[in-house]
Amino acid sequence: MRLKSFAAAALSAALVLPTLVHAESIDDKKARKEAEIPVCTHKIGTLAVKEPENKWWESAHLPSPEAVIKVLVMKSQCFTLVDRGRGFEAAQEERAIAAGGDLRPGQNVGRGQMTAADYVLIPDITSKNGDAGGVNIGGIIGGFVGGGAGALLSGINLSKKTADVVLTITDVRSTEQVAMTEGHASKTDLGFGVAGGWGSWGGFGGAGVSSYTNSDIGQVLILAYIDAYTKMVSQLGGISDNPRGDNAQQAVTMTKPGNMYNKPNGKGGIVRKVDAGMMLYPTGEKDGIWWEVQDELGNHGWVSSVLFQLSR
Repeated sequence: MRLKSFAAAALSAALVLPTLVHAESIDDKKARKEAEIPVCTHKIGTLAVKEPENKWWESAHLPSPEAVIKVLVMKSQCFTLVDRGRGFEAAQEERAIAAGGDLRPGQNVGRGQMTAADYVLIPDITSKNGDAGGVNIGGIIGGFVGGGAGALLSGINLSKKTADVVLTITDVRSTEQVAMTEGHASKTDLGFGVAGGWGSWGGFGGAGVSSYTNSDIGQVLILAYIDAYTKMVSQLGGISDNPRGDNAQQAVTMTKPGNMYNKPNGKGGIVRKVDAGMMLYPTGEKDGIWWEVQDELGNHGWVSSVLFQLSR
């Protein structure tokens, strides 16, 4: 009798214990994943987040992943975010009101105040072959795109709750893709569905992100983007933290005719004459109002900055 009672008690404990352990481990796993988000000691540069042209999130009944990426960026402190979405549109409206003369004096809203983005980050999903067990969004998109471009689009399996994502970061000035990383996650990474509920997600509960934290596939996507973002920051570890200064200088256009000299201050003889409308390429060297430039034929020399303006 005692043996039967002990066996019954052991069986009861075996049924309850895994649930309790799993319920605790879900939050533990989320906390660990969030802790994996890299934190930078200094800013790499300014960053704009742009959503991809294919709106894959609509098929998954989710909002744009732009908000998720912005949370990752803010938590990591690796970039200064600049808004090129709805906030930017609202700011442009304010500037239009200011330009129309309808703001009170001294509001300090106008031209020349916006910060330029050094990099643009695009969150996407990666292409995978269709699975018979579920809806594979990447497979559908890849079928329309085809070729090499289709390989950069990603797969979300709504049935199996797996996600493969890609982050691409582009240098605004050079247009070079400085990093492209993939991230993967599945429901087994969290084990949700056993304890019920979705638990807490720290700073991911804000507007535009709550739809991700309140669904299984949304949470899987968060994990996948954490994976991809962590890899991306690691790839950018050796990149310059002065993208403005280290990129090629912005071209200039002559507004008045003049001369290109061998040395600054009009010394060293004339290299060539320069006409109004001619485009020149600064090397970055300056001496007072004199800039060292190069023309399209490779000639080097010095030109007075009063004779040109930055090309637009």
